[in-house]
Amino acid sequence: MHDLFDVTSRQSILERLDRLDATSVRQWGKMDAAQMCAHCATALEMGTGDKPRKHQLIGRLLGPLVRRKMLGEEPFPRNSPTDPTFVFTDPRDFAVEKRRLQAVIALFVVRGPARAAEATHSFLGRLSGEEWGRMMGKHLDHHLRQFGL
Repeated sequence: MHDLFDVTSRQSILERLDRLDATSVRQWGKMDAAQMCAHCATALEMGTGDKPRKHQLIGRLLGPLVRRKMLGEEPFPRNSPTDPTFVFTDPRDFAVEKRRLQAVIALFVVRGPARAAEATHSFLGRLSGEEWGRMMGKHLDHHLRQFGL
């Protein structure tokens, strides 16, 4: 299980992220590497508290049905749905977005599980700090696999 609050897991994710470059080819989906980095950084900012979100109605209705699966061991499937506000279609500077993602990962970790537990996930609602660590680790793993990493 990927978990950003676990040193070994986080190091593995960061090493894979280091191998990502602007020419990395996606295996599925529509975002290029720069857009994916922006997407992941924005999702992490929800967990740092820097981009607070409300629990959306669709999440209130469907979240309880998929919560266990989303937080479980199994990786997210290819082409999983995402909140449209986290989709980037405009051109992005890869180097800028990669550095931003690395910085937000570091901030998320420094602020720790207690701070993450104060944030609301837009689909799942309240998560414990440990659940945030697993969710964000799993999310990053999903997108790194998207680019063959």
